[in-house]
Amino acid sequence: MTTPLLDIQNVTMKFGGLTAVRDVSFTVQKKDLVAVIGPNGAGKTTLFNMITGIYEPTIGSVVLDGLPLNKKMASEITDLGIARTFQNIRLFNNLSVLDNIKIARHTRIKYSFFDGIFKTKKYRAEEKMIEEESIKLLALFNLDSKKDLLAKNLPYGAQRKLEMARALATKPKLLLLDEPAAGMNPTETKELSELIHFIREEFQIAVILIEHDMRLVMEIAEKIFVLDYGNLIASGSAKDVQNNPKVVEAYLGAEI
Repeated sequence: MTTPLLDIQNVTMKFGGLTAVRDVSFTVQKKDLVAVIGPNGAGKTTLFNMITGIYEPTIGSVVLDGLPLNKKMASEITDLGIARTFQNIRLFNNLSVLDNIKIARHTRIKYSFFDGIFKTKKYRAEEKMIEEESIKLLALFNLDSKKDLLAKNLPYGAQRKLEMARALATKPKLLLLDEPAAGMNPTETKELSELIHFIREEFQIAVILIEHDMRLVMEIAEKIFVLDYGNLIASGSAKDVQNNPKVVEAYLGAEI
């Protein structure tokens, strides 16, 4: 069998007497487009935090491409190929749009500390390449014309795009999107749906999103995992999840 890109086995996260995630297991294959849904407080962001090294699971394992991630720092996990966005946008607000991308791209630099101190030929060549690649990445998101603006001066939808572009600048195998449609109007949400499909195909990566916009989830997710009170209560296609009585009771309601 093919090794999963992401293999989560029996992960549990306890905070003192509170169990935020309980015995959750699932796998994600290369190029999958997956959604994790559930009510507020279901443990979705805690799950993302365990995958990205912000929390270490109390019990269980997280494995990327056959490599265990337990005990690894968040920066190491980024280097191994996982990038994420956040529910509350976390840009470097007082830096330019271009510099936000260049900072993320520096996770892949090849020049040495010595090269950086003395501005060697290798340093100058790689910095030039980083700038060129960053502008090309911004162009894919139609942000290249805004490269010199401060990030905080972008409209909300453009800030969301910039955060995704910055995550992609780390050259991940797996992109985690935490409520990317939060605060978006219907037109922006439709554009986001197209953008997520574009990202998956253009960069040949897997995408996992946490999202409360059920229309967006049902439209784009090939597989859905449903959490409720930290438990994985259902998984499957949009149709499977939509018709699952446990999911309807916990979260979706009768209108979907």
